[in-house]
Amino acid sequence: MHPSQKQKFSNGLQRFSDEPVQEVVSYCMPTIQSLETHSCSDDSSQGTHPSVPIFEQYCTLESHSGTSGYAIHNSSSTVSFSPNGSPEQDTESFPVHSHQSSGNTCGSPVNESCLTDDVDDLRHKIRELETAMLGPHSDTPDTCSITNPVGIVQIPYDAEKCKQMMEMISRWDLKELLCACAKAIEENDRFTTEWLMSQLKQMVSVNGEPIQRLGAYMLEGLVARLASSGSSIYKTLRCKEPASAELLSYMHILYEVCPYFKFGYMSANGAIAEAMKDENEIHIIDFMIAQGSQWITLIQGLAARPGGPPKIRITGIDDSTSAYARGGGLDIVGNRLSKLAESCKVPFEFNAARIPAAEVQLEDLGVRPGEAIAVNFALMLHHMPDESVGGQNHRDRLLRLVKSLSPKLVTLVEQESNTNTAPFFHRFLETLKYYTAIFESIDVTLPRDHKERINVEQFCLARDIVNIIACEGAERVERHELLGKWRSRFMMAGFTPYPLSSLVNATIKTLLKSYSEKYTLEERDGAFFLGWLDRVLVTSCAWQ
Repeated sequence: MHPSQKQKFSNGLQRFSDEPVQEVVSYCMPTIQSLETHSCSDDSSQGTHPSVPIFEQYCTLESHSGTSGYAIHNSSSTVSFSPNGSPEQDTESFPVHSHQSSGNTCGSPVNESCLTDDVDDLRHKIRELETAMLGPHSDTPDTCSITNPVGIVQIPYDAEKCKQMMEMISRWDLKELLCACAKAIEENDRFTTEWLMSQLKQMVSVNGEPIQRLGAYMLEGLVARLASSGSSIYKTLRCKEPASAELLSYMHILYEVCPYFKFGYMSANGAIAEAMKDENEIHIIDFMIAQGSQWITLIQGLAARPGGPPKIRITGIDDSTSAYARGGGLDIVGNRLSKLAESCKVPFEFNAARIPAAEVQLEDLGVRPGEAIAVNFALMLHHMPDESVGGQNHRDRLLRLVKSLSPKLVTLVEQESNTNTAPFFHRFLETLKYYTAIFESIDVTLPRDHKERINVEQFCLARDIVNIIACEGAERVERHELLGKWRSRFMMAGFTPYPLSSLVNATIKTLLKSYSEKYTLEERDGAFFLGWLDRVLVTSCAWQ
């Protein structure tokens, strides 16, 4: 894949805005990948998986103005979901259910009525599994035959596996079944995979509890991964992109209901303001400028500096999704920031670097003698491929390039998750744990009946989840690393830690209290760790 193409991929947890200032747009865009380019490779890096002809050409996460749909298509039928969760399907379909519109509450993993409302149904499921695995006329056969849409399949008899699966049915634990399905895919166990998917489709819901909603998108990822095997059935996730204004509004909603993005902006800006307090000429290089809204509060703050404001120059590096959302090029960002700076009486210049971050070279940055340089990496470095992907390690190359500028400060904000080099099953478990916390935190501030909630979760979160689970090699662009790994990379490039300000810590704690007491903030080894309950979600640190 050409590096410029990779810029189409992006992260839902990214660039949002601060509060509006006069004419400045009030939200800053997190890049959301176009799934048309988010294809899942079927080369050797994907691993060997059994082909599943029952799933046809594509899975879709669809959204329309005022409506939302989620569908998985197979060779027999199609099922889609409207915002009220009502499924429309034919026989043999593979739906992602929404159970709120039905009297049957079996979709909820926290509602035990699925065990008591229809005991005969549960017994039938167990007997169905028993028959499939043990055979209809034999007590302990070596193998048994089942008929599926592919034909007759010989399933090795495994009494222990049969017992475990029947126990899982009785518990009806959605997380457990999702993990079991991922494990079956890793082990190339086609029968178990298909059977578990048939159970999972009855439990997940884009309108349900947080784990049901997350489960719907993780199941989408599992289906995509399975179908992208050597049979090459599944090639691309085809998603209908919303209009740019709609996409921007979904991102603004997520920005408002979650403090993760404000946390990143505040911690980075606080470090830059502290490091530049005595400088007269400041050059900020933002490796993903998006809408430029991170710099609104910084420009305002520097305008009030005793002795007068410094001269500020900002170099903005663009990405294709941000350009789509804003409806134009970097000139739009430059004009907005210039008007703001003029109103604050701050000398200002904007340098547009119209090039993908992975292709940036020294000459693109327009560095001048005498400037104090600050470089900002906010939720973007994890998109850069490293040595595990191919011959070009852009992740470390950019750090070495930045170090050659002798910057006064470099800020890093990243998701605290380990999905870069982890093998598939461990990556699946990590994604499940991480996004469970994300979806639970959204549930606290965004009502479940909010008319745009499905769109927000689909276009700002779901695509990243599917990419992490379904894709490998260069096609997998969501490659997060833990802070410990980022530390190693920065130190290998020659950087030393720059402790973040305790004053910023106090400001962020006040912000978090306005959201929920379940958010946590820890200051450790000069870095900030923002979490939900006991799960750290985002980290922020600075280097020099």
